Amino acid sequence: MPEPSVRYQSDSAFLKRVVLKHARDAFVDQPSVDTQWRALNYLAPPEFDAACRESDAFASLLGELGVEVARMPAADIGLDSLYVRDASVVCDRGAILCSMGKAARRREPEAARAAYDSLGVPVLGAIEGDGRLEGGDVVWVGPRAVAVGRGYRTNDEGIRQLTAVLGDAVDEVLTVPLPHWNGPDDVFHLMSVISPLDRDLALVYSPLLPVPFRETLLARGIELVEVPDDEFDSLGCNVLAVAPRVAVAVAGNPETRRRMEAAGALVHLFKGEEICAKGCGGPTCLTRPLERDVV
Repeated sequence: MPEPSVRYQSDSAFLKRVVLKHARDAFVDQPSVDTQWRALNYLAPPEFDAACRESDAFASLLGELGVEVARMPAADIGLDSLYVRDASVVCDRGAILCSMGKAARRREPEAARAAYDSLGVPVLGAIEGDGRLEGGDVVWVGPRAVAVGRGYRTNDEGIRQLTAVLGDAVDEVLTVPLPHWNGPDDVFHLMSVISPLDRDLALVYSPLLPVPFRETLLARGIELVEVPDDEFDSLGCNVLAVAPRVAVAVAGNPETRRRMEAAGALVHLFKGEEICAKGCGGPTCLTRPLERDVV
């Protein structure tokens, strides 16, 4: 087997390879959805067949944009396992398995390990013990600088362990304190309020962006595209960059799209009512990028 190529330390460079989990493999069937959705704080029960169609269309769109799509193995470990970003963090050297702050998701990192073993992606380590870390709280703000949200899903011990495993792969680990917002049961990560679009451009929701972190972004020369208040709850700020200033977004946030395009971004839309809106997870949540061409 050839040496695995994992070049990742960017959230906006050319996306080459990504892991997804199909709705069929996460949701299993309609009775499983109907049993779980309330306890997991979904806004409404996803419709299984429609969710499968949306998963197919999303993967097809990524393929059309030149992204190689790999699949997480089927495993009946909960609806939230659809959102594969959260179970691991990836750096240039390989993957780091997370320890989920949401108790119902604790089995997901081991499922990610099985996928990485089959894909030839080295696993560098895992967050253990009292540490908690979810991938949605981890954002690359430079090729050797990573920001980590400290909130209800990620704690100080998780950040300490992540920093130790990353070692000299990074120069900076920026801890970003997150607001209480809607409380510990809400779906709120650092990536709820920032999505990088280019090395010098990011989509943000400033009302919930901590002031020191916002000032850090500006000091780094990163231009901020602001999501309007009335498009935040509809996942306006959750956008996946597949290349510098080329983004994939959930349909339905026209003003956010207009602002991204005014900043020079090309925006591709997909329908995500079942796989995104009802579970409060957008395209970044649905994807675990494995390889980006950082030039």
